[in-house]
Amino acid sequence: MQRVWGGRELEQCYGRCLPDDAPYGESWEIVDRAGEQSVVRDGVFAGKTLHELWSGHRDEVFGPGTTAGERFPILIKILDARDDLSIQVHPPVHLAEALGGEPKTEMWYIAGADEGAKLHVGLKSGVTRDDFERAIGNGSVADCVHEIEPAAGDSIFIPSGRLHAIGAGFLIHEIQQNSDTTYRVFDWNRVGLDGQPRELHVEQSLASIDFEDFEPSMDRPSGPVIAECDYFRVEKLVVGDGGLFGLREAGKFSIFSVAEGRVQSSGGRVFKQGDFFLLPAGGADLIACRDSVVLRTTLP
Repeated sequence: MQRVWGGRELEQCYGRCLPDDAPYGESWEIVDRAGEQSVVRDGVFAGKTLHELWSGHRDEVFGPGTTAGERFPILIKILDARDDLSIQVHPPVHLAEALGGEPKTEMWYIAGADEGAKLHVGLKSGVTRDDFERAIGNGSVADCVHEIEPAAGDSIFIPSGRLHAIGAGFLIHEIQQNSDTTYRVFDWNRVGLDGQPRELHVEQSLASIDFEDFEPSMDRPSGPVIAECDYFRVEKLVVGDGGLFGLREAGKFSIFSVAEGRVQSSGGRVFKQGDFFLLPAGGADLIACRDSVVLRTTLP
């Protein structure tokens, strides 16, 4: 996905073949949307989309009793931020439909961070809704938003309603509800790739923002689970060379993203840093080809 704030890290860090010289900010890795689909690369289901698997082979691929729903409920992306993203918010469940959008809760795993790179998350202590509305009017929204300086390997949960923006200098693995609704409240007074100011959604943003969410910090999990909510569960697995790992629960699918190192399937397929894959309900164990860090995403 071309983005005005994107770059070329997908090419430089992960060896992706980008089609032109434009800035690419997003790669949708696991996706079941009307206009975007993950497609099976080989095997018995080669050529089928994720939606076709979800619709026609749910018990076989994802496991008996998997949650209902028209589309696969999780969307996973890589984000390459070479410039600041807009200051934005996603609508909560109880408001999304009335605002014309879809609810969206997400989490970020910091796969790479330049020195001094900052996330903008939550409000500075004491900022009121009135303060924020005045800042919209005078162009000083950034002064109201809390900043964090994380390191590679850190993570943070972004519930719907939390004001946020990814700053320049990050490579992030984003795991979220299957939604594409974002309300921009401030875009640094810049123009888009078409030379025009990007659309803002001030009314929807003000309705969605949690004005009691002050100065959150990066998450500090005490075990392998780094995010868990009603929509997904994410574990950070640190696996030594030759170590085995696999499905979180027998008979239920898991999605893996390789944050560091390389891993290999029982069939000999190797997945390197930056690769994402879905291990079906009957999948066998995986083995680390070197010391590796792997994110395992499942339904809660």
